[in-house]
Amino acid sequence: MKNIKLFIALAGIVGMASSCKKNFLDTKVDTYSTPETVITDRNSLFQFANAFYAAMPYGFTALDNNLFAPATDEAYQTLATAQNVRPFNQGTLSPVNPANLDNVYKNLFDGVRAANFFLNYSTGYREFLLRNRDTTSASAIIAYQNDSLNIAWFRGEAHIARAFYYSELIKRFGGVPLITTTFSPNESEPVAKKSYEEMVEFVVSEIDTYKDSLQLNWKTSNFKGNDGRFSRGSALAIKARVLLYAASPLHTSTAAKWQRAAEAFRDVMVLPGLNLGLYTGGYRNLFLGSTPTASGTNEVILAVRRPADNNPEVNNYPIGTPGGNSGITPSDNLAAAYEYIGAPDPANPYINRDPRLAATIVTIGSSWTGRTIDASAGGADDRAKANTSRTGYYLKKFLTDNLNLTQGGTAQHNWIVFRYAEILLGYAEAMNDAFGADVQPAGYPMTARQALTMVRNRASNSLPAVTASSVADFRAAIKQERRVELAFEDHRYWDLLRWNDAETLLNQPIRGVTVTKNPDNSFNYQTITVAARAFRNAMYLFPFTQTEISNSKGTLEQNPGY
Repeated sequence: MKNIKLFIALAGIVGMASSCKKNFLDTKVDTYSTPETVITDRNSLFQFANAFYAAMPYGFTALDNNLFAPATDEAYQTLATAQNVRPFNQGTLSPVNPANLDNVYKNLFDGVRAANFFLNYSTGYREFLLRNRDTTSASAIIAYQNDSLNIAWFRGEAHIARAFYYSELIKRFGGVPLITTTFSPNESEPVAKKSYEEMVEFVVSEIDTYKDSLQLNWKTSNFKGNDGRFSRGSALAIKARVLLYAASPLHTSTAAKWQRAAEAFRDVMVLPGLNLGLYTGGYRNLFLGSTPTASGTNEVILAVRRPADNNPEVNNYPIGTPGGNSGITPSDNLAAAYEYIGAPDPANPYINRDPRLAATIVTIGSSWTGRTIDASAGGADDRAKANTSRTGYYLKKFLTDNLNLTQGGTAQHNWIVFRYAEILLGYAEAMNDAFGADVQPAGYPMTARQALTMVRNRASNSLPAVTASSVADFRAAIKQERRVELAFEDHRYWDLLRWNDAETLLNQPIRGVTVTKNPDNSFNYQTITVAARAFRNAMYLFPFTQTEISNSKGTLEQNPGY
């Protein structure tokens, strides 16, 4: 593993975070700080407290400065200059062809190091905060109390951040080196990796030990401006997701593992004061930063916010829209997964469908960015034109409609890390495999079927009831629901891995649609193959780069198949 000196790593993290809008993410610090100056400067202490948030994954830039979706069967990347997606699509991911995984690995470990650093140097924070401080006036006492509360919370949050970064590392790489200290006598020595199972237990232990030191719910506290920092709810959500993954077939399923995951999701759902609920203001609106939903709704447990910009729109508006580059274009593999809620209409296959389709995908003949999408011969979106959608579809989810890109229009974009719908679906999956679809043991708030139905009813009361009764059939229904409810939210790839489904589904071609226009301006639709895909068994885990292997001096064992 790379031996990146801590202050260099922190300086990089600080630089990344300095553009964040929220005050608690404003981590500009003196990059010449030393251990001695950090503990003699209150502002540096708070800024280093913020620094471990800078490595939080921001899904809008996950792969080729865009969503991770084209690495899956959700989408096709039209941009020819997008190179990092190719090893995923072609099955060529390797230590020497790592698709920018070295930066992902480094960024997540930078977050770990920043958390370790803060925990080390904030040990005596109460005494430090009293130095050279007036504590005689009421306002000064309140300021000191607020500082003490925040640093105490930050210390708990640092433990949770470290657990979160490790959870992100192990879902990609399996076992990784476990580093929990800074400036140890053997800091320059490489660290051997722990097993996946050992890392799962570390993450769970961190959360169980420190969850009660966190703010319960920032939204309902007197510190609403801190919303976006880890809370007790988001800590429990990390634990639940980690245990769900650990119970999945990739890591050998057992009834005990599924029950442990079900208990973890239950703990999120029944946490007093968290007040979780599904947002009822429209599925599409949940993902738009122009509304207060990302920070205000009870559905969102944790979101990463950045200053307003137009990068998602520039990257993914149709090339026929001024300023757009087409970018990620949804596949027909995904579009076809949205159920009918009425009779199919061959003249328009996109009506009478699960309304999440229209909220997520721009279909041919629909209105988007002030015009009608026309992929027929001679139309603005004709496949014969350079950089138009190869699949016939464009992305809608997350994007603000009618943003004037040529005039520099911007919008707020919030990357949701955890939300209640995911909790319900994780609970349904774990409960089904632990107890079955309709069993509600004492102490559990609902059955697996009831949790699944809640998510589906929010989408539409017209969706057909899920009647599957066997564990296997109900599991298939949950997979279907995760596919459409969580589309483009960076769940699909990891779901396919943990279910052991990637070798089947990611070896299937990406499909699209082509159309011909009739005299009455209606369309005839035909399904086509857009691109072949390849996935190798080794790719169930990412490879460590050759540089990491070399720098480890033999302590970092490469993952199998590489």
